[in-house]
Amino acid sequence: MEKPLPLFRSLRHARQYICPQCLRSTPRRPSPFKLLRPQRRHASTQPADDPAFKSILDKPPVLMRSGRKHKPLGLAILAAIPITAFILGCWQVKRLGWKSELIAKFEDRLVRDPLPLPPQIDPEAVKDFDYRRVVARGRYRHDKEMLIGPRIHDGNDGFLVITPLERVDDSGRNAAVLVCRGWIPKAKAKQSERPLALPTGEVQVEGLLREPWVKNYFTPDNKPENDTWHFPDVAQMAEHVGSQAVWIEETMKPNLIESYRREEAGIPIGRPAEVNLRNNHVQYIFTWFSLSAATAVMMWMVVRKPPGGRGFGVPGRVRESREW
Repeated sequence: MEKPLPLFRSLRHARQYICPQCLRSTPRRPSPFKLLRPQRRHASTQPADDPAFKSILDKPPVLMRSGRKHKPLGLAILAAIPITAFILGCWQVKRLGWKSELIAKFEDRLVRDPLPLPPQIDPEAVKDFDYRRVVARGRYRHDKEMLIGPRIHDGNDGFLVITPLERVDDSGRNAAVLVCRGWIPKAKAKQSERPLALPTGEVQVEGLLREPWVKNYFTPDNKPENDTWHFPDVAQMAEHVGSQAVWIEETMKPNLIESYRREEAGIPIGRPAEVNLRNNHVQYIFTWFSLSAATAVMMWMVVRKPPGGRGFGVPGRVRESREW
């Protein structure tokens, strides 16, 4: 029977034994030179290592004069802001009165009975009958139809349908006018897609007599030779189809179900008989007067506060550190 080894001898031998597989999987510790190399590289880029480096303490502050009065030009520019804003606010008050009277005049015309449209109309007199309800009878010339677009209606892309209404006066002269029938979706642009929207025979049109619009700078030009229209240029469109320079917007009673039915069939959706002029002058008045009051208070604070100050016990002088 073998004699067991002493306990301390077995522990000593156990500590000396290292598994070869564990020895291969144990990561090696990097050498001290590799650990110190990044630190040395980082330390070499410190600004203090540069012999020509100068800190803030190496550049003492310089005494400079203060307490100078405000320059007249700066005060004039600062005073021009509240004065200009106040003038613009007063101008918006005037515009509000003008726009309110204009809307009231147009709404008064809407409540009157429709006026039969005379055969011959002076284009210069249309501005005196703007938003006047009129009634006209004639035949639609669908072969001369024009589409203005793109136009958005309830988030959908489409066109405005402009069709000449052919009329003849008692002397046999041409009395045709332009009728804006309403909006159609883009998918119904071709006449073959909307046969129900092309009435034949004599029709009666009730709508609003409108004054020609003024084209803005960002709207592209129309191209009549390509039958491309971006803006309702009444004179240009009338010359293109050979009618009077008279624009009528066909109206209809607002009806959601009827609008869906017309959109599905491609029948133009007319506009409601109401004044659609924007009147945001109250917001503009509040904006300009608020800006005028705020800038006036700022100017008062600048003028009231003495220019400059006293620093470090030196009257009329302050310390300034340059080239930080």
